[in-house]
Amino acid sequence: MKEAVGAYRHVSATPEFHELERMRSKARHDEAQALKNAAVRAEKRERKKWQGVVADKDALIAELRARLGEDK
Repeated sequence: MKEAVGAYRHVSATPEFHELERMRSKARHDEAQALKNAAVRAEKRERKKWQGVVADKDALIAELRARLGEDK
């Protein structure tokens, strides 16, 4: 067991190991950021869609009120 721990410590102290860990960490960060950005874009599209629906309904209500001769 001591040999395995010693070998791990030796390998993990190398510059190559540190570079691999840095690259893995950056990849995890980049993936998380991409997922967050995709979620934000989807939320904006959904909000814009529903704002259009509400605007259409408001226009329809205004048109019906105008036909009936009502003021708001």
